Order: sequence, then structure tokens, then C-alpha cells
Amino acid sequence: MEALAVTIPAGWMDANERTRTMSAQAEELTSTDRLPLLRWLIFTGITVFGFALVWYFGLFRLMLVSDRTHISVIIFILYVATAFHCFLRTQVISREMDSARRVLLIVEQGVKQFRVVGDQVETGTGQRLPKGHVTNHIRNLILKSGLQGAHRLDQTLLLRGLADVLRGPNQLGSFSSDNLMKLGLLGTIVGFIMMLAPIAGLDAADKASVRNSMGLMSDGMAVAMYTTLSGLIGSILIKAQYYMLDGATAKLFSLATDLTEVFVVSVLERGQDG
Repeated sequence: MEALAVTIPAGWMDANERTRTMSAQAEELTSTDRLPLLRWLIFTGITVFGFALVWYFGLFRLMLVSDRTHISVIIFILYVATAFHCFLRTQVISREMDSARRVLLIVEQGVKQFRVVGDQVETGTGQRLPKGHVTNHIRNLILKSGLQGAHRLDQTLLLRGLADVLRGPNQLGSFSSDNLMKLGLLGTIVGFIMMLAPIAGLDAADKASVRNSMGLMSDGMAVAMYTTLSGLIGSILIKAQYYMLDGATAKLFSLATDLTEVFVVSVLERGQDG
């Protein structure tokens, strides 16, 4: 029997290879985009496990009973609210990272023209860029390029605005972390006041008075120690979460800068020259 030879066109093989390469890149980028959210979930899971251990051994209930000022409860509530805000911001940054990656996959294919259609941005072939802060930044660049005419396109001010949009809400992390620390120090001061107050009316000859004063001093010391401890732990945990969030935000901003400077600004300036 004669062997059957099948000739596959080289162009078809090149197109098929490009398709597989782009699919692999998209899959890799998608997994990277969700990494900030995955890190937050892992960190929060470890924190919840530690809290469960504290609850199991009765330390949390002991803190609630011993802290008569309830400052520790306020610190705990503020921590939960701030951690939830960090979760929401991490979701936003993850979505923006995914949108920016998809924009990169489109523009790096050799886009020759950009145009604004309403609040959308389209390429010369009619393909729309995914919605997001990066696409809004590209839209502003296109509008600026059209309005200023044949001049060098400088995106410095627009990049500052993009940085403020991305990083602005993250400032709540440092604000909350400082406030948790200050609440812990406030509890320390209140605890020492409670501890030293009975000394003024202490009668050394009266054993009952001494015993009562020792109990009040012990309560004041408990307030000082528990509030300081809860404030320190809450502040450290919040700083750690927002540190990871700031890292992801910086990575997104760097991607947006490289993407627009290489693939967008060059196209717009070339269009002005042409």
C-alpha cells in the first residue's frame, strides 16, 4: 500500500500556533489576575483559624469580661469593617487587572488606530476594549490627542489621575491601622487611671479597703493589657492586608503605564504625524 501524504498549509499552521499561544497566555494571565484575591483569602483564613483557637480556649470571652470599657470590642468591630473594605478593594483591583490584561492582549496584536465611541474605546477593526480604569485612561489619551493637535502626547498628568483613582481608597488602611493603635493606647491610659485611682483613698489599716483596692487595680491592669494587645494585633493585621493590596495596585499601575506608553501613545502620535 502506498503511504498517504497530507500537506498542511504553512499559513494554517502559523495561525493555529498563534491561537494556541494566545490561549495559553490568556490562561496564565487570568490565573495571575486572581492572585491578589487568593492571597487575601489565604491570609484571612489563617487569621480566622487563629481567632477560632482564641475563642476555643476562652481567651476572647475573658477579654470581653475583663475589659469594662469595651474598647477591645470597638477595636474588633473596626478591624472587621476595615478587613471587609480590603476584601472589596482586592476584588476591584483583581477585576481591573483582568481588564487591563485583556486590553493588553488586544493592543499588542498591532492596533493601527483607536477611536472613541460614546464612553467606549474601539480599535480600527471595530473591536471594543474591555471596560475598566485602564480603558478610561486610554479614552482620555485619545481625546487629548485629538484636541491638542500635532504635539507630543504627554500622559504624566493623566497617569497621576489614574494613580489617585487606583490608590486613593487604599488610604483607609493606614488610617484604620493608626486608629486601632491609638485606641489601644487610649485603653492603656484608661486602664492605668483605673489602676491608680484607688490609691488616693487607700487606708492601709483597713484590710477590706486594701483588698477592694487591689481588685480595682487588677481590673485597671486588665483593661490596659487587653486593649493594648487587641490594638496592636488589629493594627498589624490591617497593615499586612493593605500591604498586599498596595502591591497589587502598584503592579496594575505599572501595567497600565507600560501598556499605554508602548502600544497607545505611539499609535496616537503616529496618527498625528500621518
